Amino acid sequence: MANLGRPLKVAILCSGRAPGLLHVLNRDARRGAEYEVVCCVTSHETFAEEVRVERRGIPCVPHSIAQFCHEHGASLGDLEARAEYDRSTLTILEAYHPDVLLLDGYELLLTRPALHEYEGRIIDVHPSDLLQRTADGRVRYPGLRAVHDALMAGETETRASAHIVTDRLDDGPVLLRSWSFAAPEMAAWARTHGAWDVLRAAAWAHHEWMLREAWGPMLARSIELAGLAIDRPGAPIDPIRAGRWALAPDGSFTPDGAMAETH
Repeated sequence: MANLGRPLKVAILCSGRAPGLLHVLNRDARRGAEYEVVCCVTSHETFAEEVRVERRGIPCVPHSIAQFCHEHGASLGDLEARAEYDRSTLTILEAYHPDVLLLDGYELLLTRPALHEYEGRIIDVHPSDLLQRTADGRVRYPGLRAVHDALMAGETETRASAHIVTDRLDDGPVLLRSWSFAAPEMAAWARTHGAWDVLRAAAWAHHEWMLREAWGPMLARSIELAGLAIDRPGAPIDPIRAGRWALAPDGSFTPDGAMAETH
């Protein structure tokens, strides 16, 4: 990137899969010239795209949270152990000197060690519209069940959002929102009939639709915005310089002037 005098260095954190990463590696012409993906660290023993990612020259590093907790005699929900796990993740990342961390299907909450070390330099892509807010200003659909919760609540569409990660769950500055994905008719039928198994299936399929269509362009554009908004190595992403954008299905994006909703 011009601001750094070299390509931006991006590290990917994922879990059982890295949705959209192959789109970035195969189809984004900016890769190599404006940024490079320096590694992909998974919280599982492997991830679905690992072989294909490694074939493209990206080091893939398994860092299993389950194995880590087993070795330390801790439960998966032990936040003290999770902080130690994050410290060991930071040790892995030191070898690659990333400017930005990109969470791609990463299922773990980052703890203070990671949030401090990469403060303002972590981007997450989340499967809900993070501008949707409750009456008291909270994010309406945070967390891993965001699509399910949106369909359960009767939303007629969903969007994905890219945001800067902070210590508030899915509540950092929004950089980018995707186009809308219409909710399936079966979700309304399932709510009416109390068919919660059907609603879960509809939510899974809808989530997959979003992942397969939007995640690649969302990742690529998020990296682009990060590069434009970092002016020196180690500096955080400046959300004002980055702006907030709306992404179209063809990959183009325009300024997003929407205000947070409170229903």
